[in-house]
Amino acid sequence: MAIHTVPVQRVTIVAESLLEERLLKDLEAAGARGYTLTAARGAGARGVRSSEWEGGNVRIETLVSDAVAQRLLERLAEAYFPHYAVVAWVETVEVVRGDRYV
Repeated sequence: MAIHTVPVQRVTIVAESLLEERLLKDLEAAGARGYTLTAARGAGARGVRSSEWEGGNVRIETLVSDAVAQRLLERLAEAYFPHYAVVAWVETVEVVRGDRYV
């Protein structure tokens, strides 16, 4: 049996956990149909976020069409990048059951 895959965009966002609810609303508004959310730790240009007192970080991943990925990146650039510790990247991935994502 041949497995059919469809190319979609995986958008990954790592952000301060205090932004979680706002980011999830923005994902929905942009057209994302779902997401995976996990706790994240690390260091970067704004230093190490090492304690729960600082709120920690979240990593949000969603599989979307090109258009939805573009809307998400535009929203992040406008509302978050200038003011918060947020990073995002996009990768083209092949998924099974692609109709669920686009």
